[in-house]
Amino acid sequence: MRLSELAAHLNVPAPTENPEVRGVTHNADWVQPGSAFVAIRGARFDGHSFIDRVAQAGAVAVIGEGLPDGVVSPLPYLRVPGARAALADAAAALAGHPSRGLRVVGVTGTDGKTTTSWLARHLLRAAGQRTGLLSTVGYELPDGTLRHFPAHFTTPEAPQVQATLAEMVRSGADAAVLEASSHALALERVRSVAWDVAVWTHLSSEHLDFHGTLENYFADKRRLVEAAPFAVLNVDDPWTAGLRSIAPAETTYSAEGQHADWRATDIEERSTGLHFHVISPLGEFDAHLPMIGRFNVANAMAAMAAAAHLGAGWEALAAGLASFRGVPGRMELVPDGHGRRVVVDFAHTPPSLEKALGTLRTTTTGRLIVVLGSAGGPRDPGKRAPLGEVATRLADHAIFTEEDCRDTPLADILREMERGAQDAGHTNFQSIPDRRDAIRAAIALAQPGDTVLLAGKGPEDTLERAHETLPWNETQEALDALHLS
Repeated sequence: MRLSELAAHLNVPAPTENPEVRGVTHNADWVQPGSAFVAIRGARFDGHSFIDRVAQAGAVAVIGEGLPDGVVSPLPYLRVPGARAALADAAAALAGHPSRGLRVVGVTGTDGKTTTSWLARHLLRAAGQRTGLLSTVGYELPDGTLRHFPAHFTTPEAPQVQATLAEMVRSGADAAVLEASSHALALERVRSVAWDVAVWTHLSSEHLDFHGTLENYFADKRRLVEAAPFAVLNVDDPWTAGLRSIAPAETTYSAEGQHADWRATDIEERSTGLHFHVISPLGEFDAHLPMIGRFNVANAMAAMAAAAHLGAGWEALAAGLASFRGVPGRMELVPDGHGRRVVVDFAHTPPSLEKALGTLRTTTTGRLIVVLGSAGGPRDPGKRAPLGEVATRLADHAIFTEEDCRDTPLADILREMERGAQDAGHTNFQSIPDRRDAIRAAIALAQPGDTVLLAGKGPEDTLERAHETLPWNETQEALDALHLS
């Protein structure tokens, strides 16, 4: 694309020079020959200070909100009202606006985004639609293989979002489901995505260090509903009152007995998962979701309402729920044919561990066993003792082990976890330094009716030690241990 064409997409005058533009980025380290560089003024750095550096790296243009006093650009300069908005609009234009060729579902809310996104993608596939997924866990093309961004893309920026959508289109996708965080919405990372459905899960206090107030947090998340022609709204959430009638069309759902278009009744939590009855615009039907935690009924209702709007029938929805394998590392059930229940979950803080163990306790007929560690380095060392206390208070037996100890001696971490248990008067624990050995010991202890929770690693694909980083798959480790026992 010529720079003059890109300027037209951004609604700004074209400069005299008209080079070919092959990509766009706001990070000087990612500039390649042919890139347009977006100079963003951040809290610590002004992107304009990198202009000479990106010119040497092969950038062909700079986009920004105006050159600072005394700064001269050796490259053509496009002045825009908002740099982040321009980054998103330029990325979409250079990628060919891929979302326009897809039916796109966006999911936002404080909790439930990831599970609802994965459920929606699974239900759309069950209805025969080739569906891609972009979530915090990773991304999928219609082939269903989970992929991860390179390590330096911890949160996909607008160019990566648009490139991923373009890859979905090239792979033959009909639809896509995107998890839209408040940061992604506030920082324009998902701007220029052509949404078809906006799903709202619920709102509670989080990320106020970034948003400032709960009202600002709500306003940033509301942007998804404002951008979509159809909204799926949770009437169990009091914040939903501020979202009604924003989208041109909407549907509602409830898992708590509220009046809604989609309602779940007769909810039962069993060891096999969640069983409930669905009342919907498509009719009434019974549903089984092989997941743990009553809160997942609401996630299922949201995903069904979104998939139904894109054409999924009730039969596909019911069958899709029953075949859902869960989100990798998020209360993920690992199959066992001997009556033991093994669960992999990302819980790695005292509150999240308490929630996970409390949820599992309600449907565990035998003993509850937990395997957990605590990360090394400067990442909140104060949580190690509380983790030991929570684990031994809520589980029948706890096994303390490694979890990315990095440069902190593992013995020191385990000693702190043991201290947390001992200070609370608990003795129902042991320490096994090697995580693989700890998992195998826990599963060997388990009898029919017992639950084993493998906490902390979830979907992570590495295990960090002092002098090595190992490839890691917690679910596969559990499967291997079950096979041995």
